[in-house]
Amino acid sequence: MPEPLETERPETEPLDSDRARDRRIPLARPGRGARRRRRAEILRVDHAGEYAAVHIYRAQRAVFEGRAGRETVAADMGEMQAQEAVHLARFEALLNAERVRPTVMTPVWRLAALALGTGTALMGEKAAHACTEAVESVIEEHYADQIAELRDRDPALAAELAAFRDEELAHHDHAVAHGSRDAPGYGLLSAVIRAGCRVAIKVSERV
Repeated sequence: MPEPLETERPETEPLDSDRARDRRIPLARPGRGARRRRRAEILRVDHAGEYAAVHIYRAQRAVFEGRAGRETVAADMGEMQAQEAVHLARFEALLNAERVRPTVMTPVWRLAALALGTGTALMGEKAAHACTEAVESVIEEHYADQIAELRDRDPALAAELAAFRDEELAHHDHAVAHGSRDAPGYGLLSAVIRAGCRVAIKVSERV
């Protein structure tokens, strides 16, 4: 008895392998894990920034303290240091609460901040203010970007960052009002400090 002929598959009917190949895989959306990692990056880099700012102002205040005629600038640096210390304490609390490690670069940033603060203060009041203007301009921009990113997703953290940003802006404006742009070599000094801050931000987010 002859074997039955194999039924031909209609050309319009795709093979199972064709179906699998043609099936579109939806793009993965960032889930809780991705958001948690991004939040950790934000907390880590903001902690690093405030840590460095505290040490910059501490070094500048140390240079000006005890010098005749420098009482006002020493007090200014001390006041800004105290405000940055409040920001730093908040980020330290968040890191501890959420078990996020600080950047491994913390010892490096401490030395760099102390050197920057000491060096600019030794150059004079206007150079110290130029340092403040440059650092705070980068920090302010960085906070602004984070606030825009977090406004809908994490409004509580965005609100805290907005309050911190206002104080950074006040530091920036105070520096400008006290002659930061009259510092010797202002253009180069400002550019170098800004570039260094931006590099530190990128590094601190990752390691």
